[in-house]
Amino acid sequence: MVKRARPQCRGGLVLTGTNTTAADHTTGEDGTTIKTAAPVIEIDHVTKRFDDYVAVAEADFTIASGEFFSMLGPSGCGKTTTLRMIAGFETPTSGAIRLEGVDVSRVPPHKRNVNTVFQHYALFPHMTVWDNVAYGPRSAKKDKTEVKRAVDEILEIVRLTDFAKRKPGQLSGGQQQRVALARALVNYPSALLLDEPLGALDLKLRHAMQFELKRIQREVGITFIYVTHDQEEALTMSDRIAVMNVGNVEQIGTPTDIYDRPATVFVAGFIGQANLWAGKQTGRANRDYVEIEVLGSTLKSRPGDTAIEAGGQATLMIRPERVRVSVEAPTGDVVAVRTTVRDLTFQGPVVRLSLVAPDESIVVAHVGAEQDLPLLRPGDEVYVNWTPDASLVLPAADIPTTEDLEEMLDDS
Repeated sequence: MVKRARPQCRGGLVLTGTNTTAADHTTGEDGTTIKTAAPVIEIDHVTKRFDDYVAVAEADFTIASGEFFSMLGPSGCGKTTTLRMIAGFETPTSGAIRLEGVDVSRVPPHKRNVNTVFQHYALFPHMTVWDNVAYGPRSAKKDKTEVKRAVDEILEIVRLTDFAKRKPGQLSGGQQQRVALARALVNYPSALLLDEPLGALDLKLRHAMQFELKRIQREVGITFIYVTHDQEEALTMSDRIAVMNVGNVEQIGTPTDIYDRPATVFVAGFIGQANLWAGKQTGRANRDYVEIEVLGSTLKSRPGDTAIEAGGQATLMIRPERVRVSVEAPTGDVVAVRTTVRDLTFQGPVVRLSLVAPDESIVVAHVGAEQDLPLLRPGDEVYVNWTPDASLVLPAADIPTTEDLEEMLDDS
């Protein structure tokens, strides 16, 4: 078997940030032009309706060759429907899906050069690991020598060579998952589609398999398109993430982009933990920062990507780990608010502090040992502070409560 050439930029795939397109070229930090991988999947203004229900609305993005691309969101957001349209199990109501430049919107699944791995691996229980993996090449009528070379190679990549003669019932959950991966990868498809494949594993094994999946993807150099509702999975493994909500793509970007510069209140609340406070943007503090009335004060912050007129409603976001707490009033170029301790929760590496601002808003801070605070109790008055660059102003929206986010994850 002739092995596919792997992209030259593996391990450091250069992709666009918050744009929806995996561009052919981008500019490096030194100003040089870097060639990136060409798109393998193009989702061109795709909408999917089921009677009056819009499952996916005007999805429009591309996925690069050799990219680990995740679609993330709560139950009902449209991520699985989008994956099923790429696989051919659903047909777009409008728009087009192109695979390596060819419109496959009406092409049946078995004629598309993509494979799918589901949460339930559907291995043949009466076959050995080797025979399970060999099923695809044999069905394609490949030469015996070529089948052996292909199967032995992929079993080595997924680290199952020593288990080749075992049957699925003799394997652990993680090993069974790697057999399913090997079976899907052995013919080197243009893209591998994975629909919540770690959902059936226990927590520790799921964490271990996140790194294993990324290692396998880098070694084979094939595009992985991964559906999950688990934020940690998406942040750990992905080159880029599409965050979806009620059929819409809210934002596409690298894990760093999505976490540090969310485009909407929904993305900020769904990815990790965030303080989100409704307020009013009063104007610009200077060329780099804007001012927003929130927490009973006028605070300086980074503007987001969406322009907000002076006097317009806005939301201020800051991650709890970026909030510092001090007994004395802080000095220097920081934003500071005097608060009252409401509650403290020990969470291992950090203590979660819940504090009340002058306008009765709740401020959450994650305090590590490096902050070296005295023993605090409910009712104590302290200052919270952060640098203006640590916060971000977002367009006004309904701020999801903790109960809202927990319900989204429970539904997923």
